[in-house]
Amino acid sequence: MDAQKIAVDAVIVLTGCDRERVTQFIRRLYLSGVKDPKRLTFKGLQFAATTIA
Repeated sequence: MDAQKIAVDAVIVLTGCDRERVTQFIRRLYLSGVKDPKRLTFKGLQFAATTIA
């Protein structure tokens, strides 16, 4: 769970994206088995880049 929180906080700080959308996306990744905070953050940033554009 810490990995999920770290990733959400990092993406929010770096992008200013909507917390709820980022949380839902990262939670899905986390529940699918991705537990590495760096990987979650990277995928979260990719997601934020597509939703902001």
